Amino acid sequence: MPKKYYITTPLYYVNAKPHIGHAYTNILCDAFARFHRFLGNDVFFMTGTDEHGSKIEKTAREQGMEPQEYVDKIVPHFKELWSSLGIQHDYFIRTTDEQHKKVVQNILRDLEKRGEIYKDTYEGWYSIKSETFYSESELVEGRCPDTGGEVQKIQEENYFFKMSKYQDWLIETIQKNPTFIQPEMRKNEILGFLKQPLEDLCITRPKDRLKWGIPYPGSEEHVIYVWFDALINYVSGIGYGVDENKFNSLWPADLHVVGKDILRHHAVYWPIMLKACGIELPKTVLAHGWWTLSGGKISKSSGNSVDPVELIEKYGVDAFRYFLLNEVTVGLDGAYSEDLLRERYRTDLANDLGNLWSRSSSMLGKYFEGKVPSPSESVSDEALMKMTYDLYDKVVSSMEKNNPREALASVWEVMRKSNQFIEEKKPWALSKDESKRQELADVLFVLLDCLAHIACLLQAFLPNSSKEILGRLKLSGVEQIKTVGDYKKVFVEVGGEVDKGEALFPKLEDEA
Repeated sequence: MPKKYYITTPLYYVNAKPHIGHAYTNILCDAFARFHRFLGNDVFFMTGTDEHGSKIEKTAREQGMEPQEYVDKIVPHFKELWSSLGIQHDYFIRTTDEQHKKVVQNILRDLEKRGEIYKDTYEGWYSIKSETFYSESELVEGRCPDTGGEVQKIQEENYFFKMSKYQDWLIETIQKNPTFIQPEMRKNEILGFLKQPLEDLCITRPKDRLKWGIPYPGSEEHVIYVWFDALINYVSGIGYGVDENKFNSLWPADLHVVGKDILRHHAVYWPIMLKACGIELPKTVLAHGWWTLSGGKISKSSGNSVDPVELIEKYGVDAFRYFLLNEVTVGLDGAYSEDLLRERYRTDLANDLGNLWSRSSSMLGKYFEGKVPSPSESVSDEALMKMTYDLYDKVVSSMEKNNPREALASVWEVMRKSNQFIEEKKPWALSKDESKRQELADVLFVLLDCLAHIACLLQAFLPNSSKEILGRLKLSGVEQIKTVGDYKKVFVEVGGEVDKGEALFPKLEDEA
C-alpha cells in the first residue's frame, strides 16, 4: 500500500498580487510533492489563499470595492501563477469557501464546550500590519516586533482561547520531537520565545472595528481573528468534521512549509489549537527564510517586489525553479539577483546540462546515425556508471531531509563528471580508429545512460527539461521509481533512435 504524504503551503494573503516569495514557497512544496509521487507515495498537496482581515477590508475599500468582490478579483492571479510555474497542487482552498467557514465555526463551538474559550475585556497594543495584539513588553521601541509597523492601544471586549495553559506541554512536545520544527535554528527560536510567559490568544475582533471575517458562532458582535481562521484550513481542506474517511486517510500533515516570519503562528498557536481540539499534531513544520534584494526582504509592503511572471517569460520555468531551489539551503535567507539567475542559466543549465545533451546526441548522430549502440559487457565497470547508480540513494536521502539544494548538488556532480568523461575519452579521436569502434560505442552508451538516470531524478526539480530529455531518449514508464533496484533497471534501448532536438537552454534573447 502506498505511503501517504500530505504537504501544505501557508495560505497567501491576497492584499496584492503574488511575488517571488510566494513563488519560492510553492515551488519548494511542488518539488517535495513531485518527488514523493516519484517514489510512489500517495500525495495530497494543498495550497490556497487567506482572504479575511482588516488589511483586505482596507485595501478593498481604498479601491472602491466590497471585500468579496476584491478577493474574487485577486485570487485568479495566484491560480494563474501556479499554473505558469507548473505547480501540481491537488486542492486550492480559500478561507471564503463555505465549507471552511462552517468547519471554523464548528471547531470554536467544540472548544467552547471543552471550556477552552472565555469572554473578557482586553487592553493592549494592536498592529494592523500583522493583525496581532502585543503586550507592552513585546514591543520593540514602541513598534510591532514582527513588522516594525505602528501599533495602537485598544480596549475592547473579545473572546479568548486558553493558550497559556498549554505552554509546558508545548515545550515538552518540541523537545521530545526533534523533527517537529525544522531547521534546528528555528526550533531554538521557538523554544527561546517560550521561555517567556505565554498569554491567552484573543480570537475575535468587534464588528464595529472589523466587519470582514467569519462571524463568531453565537455572537452578532464579533468576527473571528484572521489567524485563528486561516490556520484551520489545514484540516478543513481535507474534510475535518465533514468527510471523516478523507480526513483520517490524510491527517496528520507530513509537512507544513511556511516562511520564518509566520513560524510562531504555526509552531505555537497551531499545535496548541490542535491539542485543545484533541487532534493529532502535524509531523513537521518547516520554516524557510526570506528572499532579499539589496539587503532588504522582498515583500509587497517594502515596495521591492520581484515579478515571477517576468522572470519566467525571460528565462523559462525550469531555470526559475532551479535558481530558487539551488541558490539557498532551506531555512536560510537567499539574496536575489537577476545577474546571478542569468549566470546560473548560462553555467549550470546551458553549459552543464544543455551542453552534455547537445554533445552526446550530436556525436551519436555523427558516429551511430542517431541510434543507441550496443555496449560491451565491461561497460558496467565504468566508474561514471557506478557513480550514476549511486545517485538515487543520495537524492532520496537529501529530499527526505527536505534539502533540495543538496539533492541538486549531487546530480550536478555526476553531470560535471559526465562532461569531464567526454574530455577524457575523446570520442572524436576514437572515431578515427576502426579498431576502437566498440570503445566509442561504450562511451556513447555510458553518456546516454547517465543522461537517462539524471533526467529521471530531475523530474521533481526541472519537470519540463527532464520530460524533454526522456522523450528524446524514448523512455517511458519512469514517472515513478520506487526503489534503487527499479532505478538501476532504467536503460536506453539498444538500437533505439534518439532525437537530438533543439537546445535545451538556448542563448538568451539579448545574447543571441
